[in-house]
Amino acid sequence: MSRALIIVDVQNDFCEGGSLAVKGGAEVAGAISEYVDAHHSQFDYIVATQDWHIEPGGHFADNPDFIDTWPPHCVAGTRGAELHPDLDTEYIQAYFQKGQFTAAYSGFEGILAPEDAVPTGDRKPGAMPLPDDAAAFTASTFADEDAIGLDDWLQSHDVEDVVIVGIATDYCVMATSLDAVQAGYSVTVVRGLTAGIAADLDDAYAEMELGGVDLA
Repeated sequence: MSRALIIVDVQNDFCEGGSLAVKGGAEVAGAISEYVDAHHSQFDYIVATQDWHIEPGGHFADNPDFIDTWPPHCVAGTRGAELHPDLDTEYIQAYFQKGQFTAAYSGFEGILAPEDAVPTGDRKPGAMPLPDDAAAFTASTFADEDAIGLDDWLQSHDVEDVVIVGIATDYCVMATSLDAVQAGYSVTVVRGLTAGIAADLDDAYAEMELGGVDLA
């Protein structure tokens, strides 16, 4: 049995200074880096997800309700879609991009990004290597019938146990964790390595536990 860490959406737009900032996002980015540095040997694989919006339809709104509609964020190829600079990418082995043409909260809606379209090694802010036309490139990748989803990738690497951290606790972390349970994985969410939108996250934690997620 293999074990994987899934780092959910630790992106500039979801951290302080971003277009859809979550309080404590930058702090969580640094805390995840410290956790990975200390515990990477406990995982066979470490992967990350990214919101990667091209034309997500009604997901974006001029007057968002911050429940189902949101201000523009994590637009493909922009700095806001990049991983936060305090998140060390050294041990991340694969990236899964989601929400290209629709709202997508779960990492299990994402597809594997090509190696030349994601940050690797010692990344500097603003240095994410992208094709000249990132949106067109991602659109063609997303339409590829052979595109690899997160579940396919995890299964191909014999992963049965996943630990989930990231942003936001009550949206993408929760959706990813519940989908992971439904897909048959043993799932743990590390509360101290997430940041949520709501001031009170008790309902989100209760929904995750009810759905079969272990909270650490």
